[in-house]
Amino acid sequence: MSAKRRRSQKNAVTQIFAGLVRCADCGWSMRFATNRQNKTPYSYYSCTYYSQHGRGWCSSHYIRYDVLYAYVLSRLQYWCRRAQIDCKRLLEKVKDNVGGECTAQTKAKLTELNRLEKRRSDVDSLFTRMYEDRAADRITERNFTMLLEKYQAEQQQLEIRIQDLKAELSHAEKWLAIVEKYATPTELTAELLNALIDKILVHEAEVGPDGIRQQEVEIFYRFIGRLDGQSLSRSSIPDPVSLPV
Repeated sequence: MSAKRRRSQKNAVTQIFAGLVRCADCGWSMRFATNRQNKTPYSYYSCTYYSQHGRGWCSSHYIRYDVLYAYVLSRLQYWCRRAQIDCKRLLEKVKDNVGGECTAQTKAKLTELNRLEKRRSDVDSLFTRMYEDRAADRITERNFTMLLEKYQAEQQQLEIRIQDLKAELSHAEKWLAIVEKYATPTELTAELLNALIDKILVHEAEVGPDGIRQQEVEIFYRFIGRLDGQSLSRSSIPDPVSLPV
């Protein structure tokens, strides 16, 4: 996956965020570009859909590369430190997050798991009742054998599916194991980002009455979804003079 996401530009710079950064409103990937109009050039991301279709379709959702880099690195460092300090407590937080903010697919799996576990309990009760009925001659040997084979087959299928679902839903443990593997990172790499992050949503920035630029960036982590979000405050970083439309 990471090999597919990494793309090298003409200047041989590898874009470590390739395939991860998306517009929070239209869902399109963000395009990487460099502003060379300033004395000190800097790179940034903007909405690809806006760049192609212009105003009325979306907006720029512009964010500087160095700001995004610093924010994402700080969040990954934070979670890695949490894992080193108190792994058990972090695991509980992640599990709570998966239960409270899980995707529709995860919720469907949880619903199916609860249903199957209830059915397994019902089948166990049926076995007990069958043996009692057979002992009291309330059921023939032929019917007892037929029902026994039927419920044994169902019981086996239930066990297999329940174990599969539990393995698929063990997101918290998977994510935490990856976090522990990387310890506390000091820089971002494509390998690290693709191992821990599923996508990064960049919202349109807003400028408050005080002139400070506020911008929300959401990080969705692999296996577990969104753990936190934050508005980035920037008053000293310039916007590009113009963005291509």
